[in-house]
Amino acid sequence: MTTRRTILVIDDDPAVRDSLAFLLDVNGFAVTTYETATAFLDHFARNAADCIVSDIRMPGMSGLDLVRKLKADAVACPVILMTGHGDVALAVEAMKAGAVDFIEKPFEDEALLRAIGEALKTQSSAPADGTVRREAEARLVDLSPRERDVLRGLVAGKINKVIAHDLGISPRTVEVYRANLMAKTSVRSMSELMRIAIAAGL
Repeated sequence: MTTRRTILVIDDDPAVRDSLAFLLDVNGFAVTTYETATAFLDHFARNAADCIVSDIRMPGMSGLDLVRKLKADAVACPVILMTGHGDVALAVEAMKAGAVDFIEKPFEDEALLRAIGEALKTQSSAPADGTVRREAEARLVDLSPRERDVLRGLVAGKINKVIAHDLGISPRTVEVYRANLMAKTSVRSMSELMRIAIAAGL
């Protein structure tokens, strides 16, 4: 019998904790839930989990603070953050701090399961930093200068309207560039695009 991978869920909403615990359990994961990041840290043993799924906005310590704390303590467990719609700037900051992914609420069950699967896969086959950067740069090589400008704006956490103002173009044109970015880099989500851009040093 294969060992079940352990996922830790941190969210101050009991309904979210219960639904995620059920979803992960029926998909073959062992699950432990916590109401706050502080409660999690009080019980966390260094090798007790394969992946952490945490809300980004919580009372007390935020998901972003948690990511920074785990990195400072050299804990290698991948963290996926759940964000509210429009919290992309915060999520990008968290990815720069070391989170492996973020997903916007409300999300499909499949989106979370895919993010966890990717995080576990990345964890077990983490290549050298130089390799990650070269691979990321290779995926951005076909971008036009203007597409790179838009991508830099996104990495800075700016919304379409602000990027449009900065570049002297319309918000609709920014949307077209964003669609081009997704297509040219063959990504399925904004978080994947952000991960590549950050790895490439944009």
